[in-house]
Amino acid sequence: MDILDWIQDWFKDNCDGDWESSDAIQINTLDRPGWEVEIDISNTSIASMELDWILNETSKQDWYGVKIADQKFTAAGDPDKLKFLLNLFKEMIDKIENQ
Repeated sequence: MDILDWIQDWFKDNCDGDWESSDAIQINTLDRPGWEVEIDISNTSIASMELDWILNETSKQDWYGVKIADQKFTAAGDPDKLKFLLNLFKEMIDKIENQ
């Protein structure tokens, strides 16, 4: 399944009449340049999870970082990493749900 199809399905599955009316999923651009993905996980099985910021930087043009805090998954990366960032979230959800 394509990551965009998966995130759409995940979003629909988590809609409860309230969660989706806030900023449940945000995708923004950064001036570094790059992408930032922020996903509200308060409605999920990983809501209590915490992860300090981890930065993986090969070069100024090849980097990404991720953290989980305050019931939000936040990931950022270079301009080529949008699908990768969404897949990080998917992999985390899949791993937790398959335990």
